[in-house]
Amino acid sequence: MTTRFRIDAIHIDTTEGSVDYEFPADIVVLTGPTGVGKTTLFELVKFGFGGRGKLAPVVRSSVIAIQLDLTLGDDRYAIKRSVDSDKAKVVQVTDLVTQERLPEHYVDRKNVPSLNSLLMGALGLPDDVRAAARGGGSSRAGDVITFNDVFSFLYVAQSEINRDIAGSQMTYIDPKRKTVFELLFVLTNEEIQGLRSRYNELKGEIATAEAEQRTVRTFLADTGTGGRFETTTALAEAVRQQTDSEARLAELRNAVDPVGDRRTQMLRDLLTEAEVGSADARATLNVLRRQRAEYAAERDRLASDIARLARMRDAGARLADFEFAVCPRCLQSLSERYVPADACRVCLQPDPVQQRAHPDQYETRQLEDQRAEVDTQLQQIALKEAATSAALSERAVLVTHLNAELEERTADRITPRLQGFVDATDQLATARVQQEHLESILRQWDRADDLAGVADNLRLDRRRVKRELDEASDAMEARRTEIFDDLDAEFQATVADLGVPGVETAVIDRSTYLPMLNGESFADASSAGGIITATQIAYWTSLVSVAARRGDTYYPAFLLIDSPQLALNASAAVVAAIYRRMATQSTASPGRLQLIIADNETPEVFKGTRLPEIRVDYDHPTITAVHHPGPARVETLDNLPDESASSM
Repeated sequence: MTTRFRIDAIHIDTTEGSVDYEFPADIVVLTGPTGVGKTTLFELVKFGFGGRGKLAPVVRSSVIAIQLDLTLGDDRYAIKRSVDSDKAKVVQVTDLVTQERLPEHYVDRKNVPSLNSLLMGALGLPDDVRAAARGGGSSRAGDVITFNDVFSFLYVAQSEINRDIAGSQMTYIDPKRKTVFELLFVLTNEEIQGLRSRYNELKGEIATAEAEQRTVRTFLADTGTGGRFETTTALAEAVRQQTDSEARLAELRNAVDPVGDRRTQMLRDLLTEAEVGSADARATLNVLRRQRAEYAAERDRLASDIARLARMRDAGARLADFEFAVCPRCLQSLSERYVPADACRVCLQPDPVQQRAHPDQYETRQLEDQRAEVDTQLQQIALKEAATSAALSERAVLVTHLNAELEERTADRITPRLQGFVDATDQLATARVQQEHLESILRQWDRADDLAGVADNLRLDRRRVKRELDEASDAMEARRTEIFDDLDAEFQATVADLGVPGVETAVIDRSTYLPMLNGESFADASSAGGIITATQIAYWTSLVSVAARRGDTYYPAFLLIDSPQLALNASAAVVAAIYRRMATQSTASPGRLQLIIADNETPEVFKGTRLPEIRVDYDHPTITAVHHPGPARVETLDNLPDESASSM
């Protein structure tokens, strides 16, 4: 079940060419002085897996992409990721067995296909397990476990090797670290983690239901409506008042029905006819007034036309007496020559002008006849309008008389009951408003009771989940004891072989999953970097050795260790013991365990042996295609930020 996990080769595409490293052996040591790019190479590996890597300036300026050739169980893949920030979210994947180019995978696990799902699936791990917080204080389901979390168990970074183990000092990632440990050693499963997440979520749901219930009860208390019993009693009283008011109104309506004697009915019929006649008279009067206005406008128009013709006739008469005094052609005087009678003074031809009736007199007579006809129509309309007004006045008097007589006949029945009708209507409206108000309050009480019921059901559900969680955890207890017994034995033996100064007992804590030295946490046992580094090497090699030996875990038999001698320069014996132990472990599991180590140099006792070694220096740095500026101009990765990657 322990998955075979190996880095077979690393290919770096740079602006100056390609750089290739192959790792065919079970243990390989990359040696060279500080600043030649050993950590740069390891951080590129982390970046290639889709994680957050500290990318050196030379990587940002000169590296195009990183490709990792991997063996994952029976599968072999090449995954290639661009360093360019715009392209880094997509990874090219090739199946090295079939040489088939697979669809592009995404670093962001929210997109599919996901590189995280590919790597987790290759390890036999689910890609949707959440790391719920332990202890019952959290109400969150927890964050999803990703390959980056698993990789923290495979890569011992230089920045942490003498300070911390898998980020254990960062409490916010503690649930993830513990969950990854349990998943890798099969101390938990999807069911248990799902129950833990649900247990925490139920706590939040219970708190929400209780908060809403308190809010509703506070509102009810502030309104001063009393309890549910008082509200129910008041609602029943409001319903009774509504029923009584409706019955009273029905009684009053029956009592004020119209009087049924013949005289009253006749008066009502006459009143109806009089009102209809009044309406007709008003309509006729309006029509006559409109016709009168129209005829008056027409009469005014005719008078205007007659006046216009008169003005034209007068102007013609005035202009007829004009005579030429000079010739209009040669301007000679015409007043002194002889002009025959009935001849033109200008041309001396017979004058055709004769005295006859003016041509506009016929049109004038026509207009005057039309005006006379309009006057006749206006007189007739005036007579009709006067008659209609008189009839309307008579009908108005009749309507007033009939209303007075009807009022006199019906006053004794209606008037005394009007106040009762008003009172009953007010009581009915008040009862309905009160009923609606009380019903809304009862709905709030129902809401409070429902929330209390929801909270109770959630508590029952949480107790059930806790019971199932305990049962599932208890079922793992035998394996848990067996695994930790193996880990304790291996860890104690490894610490003893390394000869860590001052350490007599070494176990792995069964609640924190961290080393315990002499009964204390490794961080409290000593603050010396050398002891922490040696303890960390012993811890990680013990985990991977037990996993490789047992074969029934999901722990990948792989370790990437950066600079174990960083804090051990003063203890050559411990350094030699560390390398001896790692070499022994790789030999004990040939082909199943891979250790890749970066260090300044191999211990003296291993020089000249067959320990596989890749030597780099300032003339031949890890990224050989790019010229190294020399040790004086090296910028280390200690203070560089992680390259942002994804939620993977």
